[in-house]
Order: sequence, then C-alpha cells, then structure tokens
Amino acid sequence: MLKQFDAMFGDLAGLSVDLSPRRFGRVTACDGGLIEASGLSVPIGGLCRIDHGKGTTLSAEVIGFRNGRTMMMMLGDTVLLRPGVPVRPEGQPGMLPVGPEFLGRAVDGQGLPIDGGPPIHATADWPSGGKRSGALDRASVTLPFDTGIRALNALTTVGVGQRVGIMAGSGVGKSVLIDMIARGAEADIVVVGLIGERAREVSDFVERHMKGEAGKRTVVVAVPADHAANLRLRGALFATSLAEYFRAHGLKVLLIQDSLTRIAHAAREIGILLGEPGAARGYPPSALSTITKLVERAGNSAESGGSVTGLYTVLADGDDQNDPVVDTARSILDGHIVLSRELAQRGQYPAIDVGASLSRVMNDIVPPRQALLARRFRALISSYESNRDLVLMGAYRPGADAVLDRGIALAPQLSAFLSQEVGEHVSLDQALQQLDGLIGDDG
Repeated sequence: MLKQFDAMFGDLAGLSVDLSPRRFGRVTACDGGLIEASGLSVPIGGLCRIDHGKGTTLSAEVIGFRNGRTMMMMLGDTVLLRPGVPVRPEGQPGMLPVGPEFLGRAVDGQGLPIDGGPPIHATADWPSGGKRSGALDRASVTLPFDTGIRALNALTTVGVGQRVGIMAGSGVGKSVLIDMIARGAEADIVVVGLIGERAREVSDFVERHMKGEAGKRTVVVAVPADHAANLRLRGALFATSLAEYFRAHGLKVLLIQDSLTRIAHAAREIGILLGEPGAARGYPPSALSTITKLVERAGNSAESGGSVTGLYTVLADGDDQNDPVVDTARSILDGHIVLSRELAQRGQYPAIDVGASLSRVMNDIVPPRQALLARRFRALISSYESNRDLVLMGAYRPGADAVLDRGIALAPQLSAFLSQEVGEHVSLDQALQQLDGLIGDDG
C-alpha cells in the first residue's frame, strides 16, 4: 500500500501547479442525450465535470458548439441532471493516458480500472485521434503473423502490421475466433477493445486471458453496450492509442477491436444527435469516416520499427455482406475473413469460408510453394461446395470434372483441415506441412 502512495506522490511532485483562474459554465438545456452549456470555451473532445450538488459529479464530453453554446454528451446517464448547475472543464482536451501501467489490467473508456485492482497512475499521454504520419512513413508488410489458426496461417496468411476484418452475422463464432487468436498469437503486447458487447462476454474474456504470463502483456478496454455512445467511441480510441504508444516504443502489438460495427453505431448516434442526415441506410457520413480513421491508425512504423496488427470484427446485420459498415470495412482493410452460418450449422468451427476470405498481402509474405498449395486448396473446396447439392443427390457423374472428383475424394480431409479445437495451436510451419501433406501431390 505504501509503495502505491510513493508512486502517486512521485507523480504529483513532477507536475506543475496551474494558478490561473478557473472558468466555468452553466447547463442551459438537455434534449435527450444532448446537453447545452453557456459560458464555456472548451474544444471538441474535452471533458467536463458537472456538479449537481451533494458532493457528486457527472462527466460529459464536448462534441460540438453552436450559437455560443457548448454541446456535450454525458459519459453516463442524465438522471439527476438539473438546469443551471455549474460545468467545469477538466483534464487535457484530446489527450488520453497511456503507458506500461495498463499492462495486465482491464479498464473502461476513460482508463479507469474495472478489474478491482488499484488505481492506475499513468504519466504519459497520447492524442485520442493519433499522431498523423505521411503515407511513406508506413513500412510495408513483409513478415507473416502467426495467428495460431491452421486455416488462416495456411490459406489466408496474415502479415505483421496488416489490418484484417472478421465478418459474420451474429452467433457464428466471431468472439470464439478472436479468443483463439488472442491466446495463440505471437505478439509482444495484446490490446483488446471490447466495445458495445455484452457485459458477460467482458467478464468471461478477462477471466480467461488476464492470468499468468499472457495476462501481463495484455490490456483490455471494455465498454459494454449499455454505456453512452460517446464513451463507447472513446473506448475504441483509447484502445487504439494504447496500441500506437507501444508501437512507438518498437514493440509488436496485436490490436483486437470487437466490434467495428458497434463503434459505427456509436458514431451514428452522435452524428444524428448533432443533426447530420442519414446517408447509407441511416449512417451519416461521419460514422463511416470514423471507421476509416480508426483502421488507418494501425500498421507498421518505419521510424520505430514497431507494428500494430489490427484485427477488427464486423457484424453483418442480417448476414448481409453488403451492409454499409461491412462494405466500408472491406474496402479499407487489407483483408477479410468471412465466417459462414451454413458451415457453422454443419458443425465446422471456426466456420471460415475460404472462398470468400482474402488476405491482400499473402502473396508477398509466403513462399511460392505455399501460395500454389493455397490456390489448389481453394479450387478444390470451391468446386465441391458449389456442386455439393448435386453430389448429395447423386446427379453428378464421376469423371466429368477432374477437380470436382478430387474435391469429392478429399472432402472429409478438407473439412477437417479447416476445423480446429478451441485450445489447439497450429504454428505457421505446422500449417504449411499439413497443407503440403494433404494436397501437395495434387497436380
């Protein structure tokens, strides 16, 4: 306990005292989740403290200003909010706390611990919008990233610094897949953003991953679905800022965001609240641009030598792969992994649709032999799946198609290759050996 106080007093000793007058405003209106205050001059992204009496405070974030009024959104509920109460700015606008102090901890969108541990005293900070760099400052993707998943390592190889989306409908296995990758991936730091998901999933994930040596290199930023939209969006920015901070120190970071769709929903709520018109199926332009800005912050750094490998889950509402969020994510990401409900219903887990999945950097980071074997595998599984009904009905005559004949003969082995138990880990070399052993002799 005394060591914690020593660290806190040490941090306070290094701070400068600001003796300038403190300006405050007053709450003038509250319409739904939008709060208006007068007498303030706080930039967008700044935090404010609302004193509503009896020694308790509420927190709000500035999202805009209009006609001399500052518009804010609560980081919680508007219950007990009264007109005329004072509003005071606090903290550094647009900056988020970062540092190694967050390793092994689970925090919320404001960086406050939710794991029951001691307070976190981080002395470093990072811009919530990231530090913009030139296009040529990003190093190319040249090394393969070991996910521990056989199907991905062999057929849709991910690179260090690549941005990949896991796209599927609800209940198809996205959370289980990222759980397997977080456990088996080779990375110095793992930053997990659980944004807009169920609170039960958060507690289960923390219970599984924040133990032992793996837990010491993991940070979980969790903002469940019942929290305010701006706090959910802030959580996504916070997780990305942590990943950028560790990348700036030359570390190999795996950033998992679950899910990109919930982040877009939060941005949509804020945009509509500000009066933006809905464009693509109700999504205002700012909501879709939020996805682009967030994804573009991952990648390799030529300056530090560090990397942020981004893994983003994308919920396809109603299994619609043409949903605006899915389409936007697919266009900006460096690859996508599609999970099929039909394969999941057959009992194949993870239910990866190899034909629909793609890694745009695979040919640049794998040996030519592996690229050739992956193409052969795709041809076999695609031919069999497209003619599966004919084969099962007995309408196909053997010998009509050599590729299909080969696919029919290897169908059980192909399905077994794509399946993997939750606790099983298959390295890149093992995946290539098993792929070679399965179809290496196929001409």
